[in-house]
Amino acid sequence: MLAKFKYAFTLMALLTASAITMPVQAADEDWQEAEAPPPPAWRKEGLIVIELPIRSSLIFGVDPSTLTIGPDWVVRYVMVAYNPAGSVNAMYEGLRCDTGEFKTYARASEPGHWKKVETPVWRELDNTQSATRHALALARQGACKSHTVGGRTAAELIQRLKNPRQDP
Repeated sequence: MLAKFKYAFTLMALLTASAITMPVQAADEDWQEAEAPPPPAWRKEGLIVIELPIRSSLIFGVDPSTLTIGPDWVVRYVMVAYNPAGSVNAMYEGLRCDTGEFKTYARASEPGHWKKVETPVWRELDNTQSATRHALALARQGACKSHTVGGRTAAELIQRLKNPRQDP
């Protein structure tokens, strides 16, 4: 009986150790980004507010009508930032959950007036840089689940973003 216990304990220890050293999900070296659709129309009304961990004078929210999951597994969306005085800015962005990166494709200060980013680049999600906190907060609120997209459809992502604490 003691021998079986030692065997089971040793096996459990080895499996635990191997799980700790295995990467969560390796980025696919052959991955290619699909062509991003043009920046979509957006509205300030009906935003899903994104909770930032650090106090900010800006309020950030995603327009749910703009949220998509591409064939390349990039979550694309319009993030709207506004302040109580009425200033509004919007960013059309993409989020890669597998690598923890995001990209800004275009910016606008009013609906319908997009200015495309000349050479958009993937940037690491980093809580220490104010320019990336909103994308990291979006990922944590439900757009990503571990290192994968947080749902199979945009509708699932919208539900996760609206109810982040009700995640199974």
